[in-house]
Amino acid sequence: MSEVSIREAVPEDAQTILDFIVGLAEFENEPRSTVEATVESIRRDGFGDKRMFETLIAERNDTPVGMALFFAHYSTWTGTPALYLEDLFVIPEARGTGAGFALMQALAEIANERGWKRLDLSVLDWNPARRFYQQLGMEHESEWLLYRLDEDGIARLARAGRDG
Repeated sequence: MSEVSIREAVPEDAQTILDFIVGLAEFENEPRSTVEATVESIRRDGFGDKRMFETLIAERNDTPVGMALFFAHYSTWTGTPALYLEDLFVIPEARGTGAGFALMQALAEIANERGWKRLDLSVLDWNPARRFYQQLGMEHESEWLLYRLDEDGIARLARAGRDG
């Protein structure tokens, strides 16, 4: 079994990142059409002047097998940024090889080096990765519920006071 290595993504990885995002959508039983990201948006937002996220790539035998896409968000309670893991994905044939652990360990190192006091993520309730996160020492925050306003909802709310 070959070892897993972790590296920072570069702009040339944009297609690989998009492929991993599509793979994650498929894992979550979502059609490909739900992924609106493009190679161009990944390059712009992940590597451009106003970088919105960072990505780590897991490799085995110099072949990308997974990614962790993350960004900083702010914790008012700790008064510091915190790491938010938007997507962790490992291709099916590389699951169980240590790629996910290596990505999570690299994220912990980044958070530690930057003085970020939390690592947060959301996971679907049926996802077997929940056991993996618990084995890493992560705790399920059962009191907190995720709420989301989609693009149409944002537009409705933004014009709510003007339409009537």
